[in-house]
Amino acid sequence: MHELRRQIRKQRKQLSSFQQVQAENFALNHLRRFHQFQSAKHIGIYLDAFGEVKTKKIIELAFQQSKRVYLPVICNMNQKLVWVEISQHQYRNKRFANHILGMQEPRKSRGFHVNQLDLLILPLLACDAVGTRIGMGGGFYDKTLANSTHKPYRLGLAHEFQYIRQKLQRQTWDQPLDALLTPTKLYRFKR
Repeated sequence: MHELRRQIRKQRKQLSSFQQVQAENFALNHLRRFHQFQSAKHIGIYLDAFGEVKTKKIIELAFQQSKRVYLPVICNMNQKLVWVEISQHQYRNKRFANHILGMQEPRKSRGFHVNQLDLLILPLLACDAVGTRIGMGGGFYDKTLANSTHKPYRLGLAHEFQYIRQKLQRQTWDQPLDALLTPTKLYRFKR
């Protein structure tokens, strides 16, 4: 697992800015027609920081469609994520704090439980044909979703090489995806 994470991180870093723009545009165009995005009123999404599929245009689309946008914040007490609503003004003016792990997050504010969300757009390192998701290794999304009574629709965004055809080992705490969107295809999984 460690070697797979290292290899995919390396591939993500080698993507050109053109490839990144293409991936973001494909995701944006697909999400415009994606039922779960269209019907969602509360969307949890990430700010890209480590070569993930960029989310700027998706966030802007959500604001244009009057959706409420939430970003994750790591709760230091239990290492779970809480979701902080951001405004379009806050987003455009980049009013975020730098987290010690290297990503940006909203400045401390009231965080909501994942149950508040209709759609959760997740970053990942790898995903297999049954929706097993491998993250960066901190387990923040898994810990957060494990005890959720309401399960928001879980959509992973990834570059094509992050979709792994062989079955990944799923641990008991791993929380699978409902779907994965890559630059070439939407994969749907049974939960």
